[in-house]
Amino acid sequence: MTAVATLSAKFQISIPKSVRDEQQWRAGQEFVFVPKGKGVLLMPVPELGRLAGIARGARSKDHRDRADRF
Repeated sequence: MTAVATLSAKFQISIPKSVRDEQQWRAGQEFVFVPKGKGVLLMPVPELGRLAGIARGARSKDHRDRADRF
């Protein structure tokens, strides 16, 4: 079954318990909202410690920047 929530008069939404439990989300956790067409993607912001080593081995030369894009 799909979980449903209602936007309050204060523009707040309570995330259903079934979703919180499945995603292992906790109180105080930060999220980012990514606009997607007529909707929005809700993603938890990763903890800094979990990002350690994510770019290990990445080349610092010959990288593309915004000027290289179409």
